[in-house]
Amino acid sequence: MPKLLEDARRADGGRAGPLVAAVAAAHHLLLSGEGDLDTAHRLLTGAIDMQHRPYDATDPTMTDALYTLAWVCHGAQRPELWKPLDRAVALLTPHVPDRVALTLATIGDPARTAPSALGLLDDAIATLDREADPVRVIRTAMAAVYVDRLADCRTALRRILRDGRDTSAVTLELQGLVFLSRDCFAAGEWDQLDEQTEQGRRLSAAHSYQLLTVDYLYQRALVAAARGDTATTRALTDEMTLWAVPRRVGFALSGASHAKALAALGQGRYEEAYRHATAVSPAGELASHVPTALFLVMDLVEAAVRTGRRTEAAAHVTAVREAGIAAISARLAMTVEAAAALTARGPQARELFERALSTPGTDRWPFERARVRLAYGEHLRRARAATDARTHLADALDTFRRLGARPWAARAAGELRATGRSAGRTAEHADELGPASLTPRQREIAQLAAAGHTNKHIGERLHLSPRTVSTHLHQLFPKLGITSRAALRDALAELERHTPDDNATVKP
Repeated sequence: MPKLLEDARRADGGRAGPLVAAVAAAHHLLLSGEGDLDTAHRLLTGAIDMQHRPYDATDPTMTDALYTLAWVCHGAQRPELWKPLDRAVALLTPHVPDRVALTLATIGDPARTAPSALGLLDDAIATLDREADPVRVIRTAMAAVYVDRLADCRTALRRILRDGRDTSAVTLELQGLVFLSRDCFAAGEWDQLDEQTEQGRRLSAAHSYQLLTVDYLYQRALVAAARGDTATTRALTDEMTLWAVPRRVGFALSGASHAKALAALGQGRYEEAYRHATAVSPAGELASHVPTALFLVMDLVEAAVRTGRRTEAAAHVTAVREAGIAAISARLAMTVEAAAALTARGPQARELFERALSTPGTDRWPFERARVRLAYGEHLRRARAATDARTHLADALDTFRRLGARPWAARAAGELRATGRSAGRTAEHADELGPASLTPRQREIAQLAAAGHTNKHIGERLHLSPRTVSTHLHQLFPKLGITSRAALRDALAELERHTPDDNATVKP
């Protein structure tokens, strides 16, 4: 880093020199350094304070410094770190640039500040496909993360990845992969997420980009949690936590808590789920400058209700209603109404669930929508409205099966059986989808994978893309009652003991 600082100082003289140096050093600390957010914060705030006042809003070095400082503050998720940034922005003249205002409103404390900036963000996204500057694309996508607009940034982000192959813009490519991976989780494209996060993890490791690596771990942990892979969830969240605690990287810690809360909810460990959800934001409030809390509204309320904390659950619903977060996105509108329904009784609960599911545009979030349908189906079954319950439970079950969300599928299947309808081979978690339902193609892929072949080699042998192979594997794992490739051999051996010999289709 000393050479980097010296090079930066020589790049410009006078008062601008320290600012250029501070931005360069902060990027080093955030990306290829140790992720030392506090040191990066001190460097940037000190260099900004040295500039002539009022600050020149047209100076690209100043705006780069402010963006970088916002990134530092977002990573820390500590309200006090935002105060020097807010003071600096207030000193910009002739006015705060729209893109700077947009970023500050949407990544700092979006529960309180994002609604006023959504029109500006939507306008920026509308022109993103024609945006030639990849940095502006990344900054717009960053602003879209917590307000659920990443899907509209996909085309521009993919262009960055495609163009990045021929340039030295590794950082932009890695950030693009982060945002695409986050969108893949929301959209239920979890196999694609696995491929993108693995690609990003390898590239990050090659360049020692530790901070970005944590975001890939977070997305993979969410998928593992939703699919009931307890060992993988624990390993990924432990890795995140061990790295983040000494560096005080709050976004990594809240991300780890998010994944652990989701895993515990799916498997019925509601006390544990409540503990992890409230570690992100206490019940009855949306923690200041912790935007991850917007992803855990329904998680916290459901865990509270399931553990008999109805007062805390109702308080949290009141807090999110008063914050007005339902106006931010269709997803938040749906989850706020569903969370309210969980705390209501009788006809009011049914009305709230109906309102949640009638929110336009929520098909973009299939996993979250299926969770709402499951909760509604459970409510209807308890209210002895079995016919209506079956519709919602069957729909939820189909979605969970498609996603490979095994514990959630088991829960939906159990509720469906309780209404008097068969849910197929769903008696226990291990045969939620049933090994007998393996297709011939899935048997081939399973046998080749168990023999140690990579997805690429399997695809070449069977004339499939590696992505298609990955999709088949994630679909067949729940059918065999396993969660990883390592368990394939034993699962197939057990299956063969109960299957006629003529079902064997390939010999690795």
